[in-house]
This record gives sequence, structure tokens and C-alpha cells, in this order.
Amino acid sequence: MARFGNKPVSIPSDVKIAVKDGIISVEKGKEKLSMPLPPLVAVKVEDAVLRVSRQNDSNQACAMQGLARSLINNMIIGVTTGFKKDLTIIGVGYKAQISGSKMTLTLGYSHPVIYEVPKGIKVAVVENTKISVEGTDKQLVGEVAATIRNFRPPEPYKGKGIRYADEHITLKEGKSVA
Repeated sequence: MARFGNKPVSIPSDVKIAVKDGIISVEKGKEKLSMPLPPLVAVKVEDAVLRVSRQNDSNQACAMQGLARSLINNMIIGVTTGFKKDLTIIGVGYKAQISGSKMTLTLGYSHPVIYEVPKGIKVAVVENTKISVEGTDKQLVGEVAATIRNFRPPEPYKGKGIRYADEHITLKEGKSVA
């Protein structure tokens, strides 16, 4: 069985954690995240350490313990430092621009793609081809970045499209005349 769920989570001094009615809240200044606890787990906060315990030794309880620990740790990291994903647009004439909470992408289609940025997420566009997605919720940051990437995923022949900044695309060889 995995032992990851048994690891204690250290809590920074300026972060407040509250557990009430099966909902855990992590707060630092203006930033606040909350989520319902998964079933079969309990959370104890003592001093500057948070421990997640399971109700029994079933496989599902072990899995929920590790899940709860990871989610709580991500919430603490989110309110303290935040999460960030960078995207790059590659292609002639492909560009992005942001105005308010709407992002307009020109990606070679007959129409511009307009994307409404969700609350709690900050999207910045640099040089019309570099997109930065930031926020406190790891899942939401990843989801927004994946949604933007899916508007024009990189194609395998020329590599045109939207890709993650650290993503490597293996290009295929084109047709060869024999």
C-alpha cells in the first residue's frame, strides 16, 4: 500500500486552515480556496502540521487519503505561491490579444476565436505569441491552459499551433518523391 497519504503537510505561518462540516478551507490574505473532503478520511491540524487519516484500511480509503493529502497540499501551494502554465503560439499570422476578461485568438480559421477567461484566473499575452495562465487553483489553471491549447493543437508536419512552453513536438517527415 502507498504511504504518501501518511506524510504530514507543513503549514506556513501565514496560512489559516479551517475544517468544518466536511469542508476544508485554506486562506492567506485575500486568497481563499475550499473543497469538500473525500469520503473515508479525516483531517487533524496540530501546530504547523496537517495530517490526513483514513477511517479503515480498505483500498478505497487508502486512495482517498492520498488524494486528500495531495489536494490539500496543492491548495496550500496555490494560496502561497500560485500556479502558472505558459503557452506558445507558432504559425504565420497566429496571434492572441486580451481585452478585459476576453481573449481573442487568430489561429488561421475564417473567424477569430473568442475565449472568456474564468474568474480566479489571470491570463497575460506577451509579444502576441506567448500566453501565461496564472491562478491559485491548480486544476483550473491546467484546465484553462488545456482549453486554450485545444483551439489549435500543434500539427505534426510543420509544428504550427498552440503548445505548452516546455512541450516537445516530434515532427513527421513529409511525402517523398521516389
